[in-house]
Amino acid sequence: MQAPAPLLPEPVRRLAAWCAAVLLVSGVVWIGAQLCVVFRTAVIPVLLALLGTALLQPLFRRLVEVGVNRSLAAGITCVAVVVVVGGAVYIVVAALIDSGDQIIASLKKAAQSLATHFGAAGTSLDDLASNSRRLLEKFGGTAASNVISGVSVVGEALAMAVLALLLVFFFLRDSHKAAATLRTLSPRGTGDTAEAMARRAFAAVEGFMRGTTLIALIDAGCITVGLLVLKVPGAVGLGALVFVGAYIPYLGAFLSGAVSVLVALADRGFVIGLWALGVVLAVQVLEGHVLQPVIQSRTVQMHPAVVMLAITGGASVAGIVGMLLAVPLTAAAFGTAHELRERYAASP
Repeated sequence: MQAPAPLLPEPVRRLAAWCAAVLLVSGVVWIGAQLCVVFRTAVIPVLLALLGTALLQPLFRRLVEVGVNRSLAAGITCVAVVVVVGGAVYIVVAALIDSGDQIIASLKKAAQSLATHFGAAGTSLDDLASNSRRLLEKFGGTAASNVISGVSVVGEALAMAVLALLLVFFFLRDSHKAAATLRTLSPRGTGDTAEAMARRAFAAVEGFMRGTTLIALIDAGCITVGLLVLKVPGAVGLGALVFVGAYIPYLGAFLSGAVSVLVALADRGFVIGLWALGVVLAVQVLEGHVLQPVIQSRTVQMHPAVVMLAITGGASVAGIVGMLLAVPLTAAAFGTAHELRERYAASP
């Protein structure tokens, strides 16, 4: 007996199947994102701990290789990161506070100059310059010290930082058990694939963190030296902004570079402003054509459009923290996708 003809042609059925799969995956992703937002006080420390573990793993491995106990090696690594990060935060905040008045005064000069040429259009720029001190203080962690909401935010941030540090210790100490744990939790027959995907994702995050840190140091050093040579006020604080902004690819470098050029233009004149612009552009060219290809050649390479979309999505979900976490998480997703593609392409 001949089977009845299908109601829909084959192309339409395939399209419907793909639409159903896309809707299902989108729904799962959306629910996951909403759960992450609800439980952000637990999710953010875990993600920060994973980033910290990826950055500190080489130091931990070297300590273990020379015979240091795993718990002691993890403790030494955590103490080292507290000292380094604490010192870096102190230097950045101190530089921003010391040079904040000079930077704000220079930005006000630029706003007043623009107001002279453009009339009322400069008023908003002047207001922006007047309020930028507040933004710098928030960025440095010194604002809203006597406001209840500000105190609660600072307390929550400190709690998440302490939790992230403790998780870094446990992640480092028990990293040798991660593969076995993942195989235990994976469905039967998928242990190898799950382990390979996890290793590829972690390698992508590890490469991104180490490469970005090195690039940030080089960018900040070059721009700080250039601004010091040009005698731009607040050069150290502007260099600190460049270092922090480097962890937000493209957008952070653009904003910190624009602030540096505006300060040089307002305080040192048009010629020095052009020289500062040349320094910033030269560093950006060096980063884009030399540092990025050489330092991060072993990590997952992402198109700038993908990076910008990831930053935008991260900002909409979790603000500044989302912007910082978006790119490494996207790199991990790309690493996982590459591993799956290679495995399926190699299978018959």
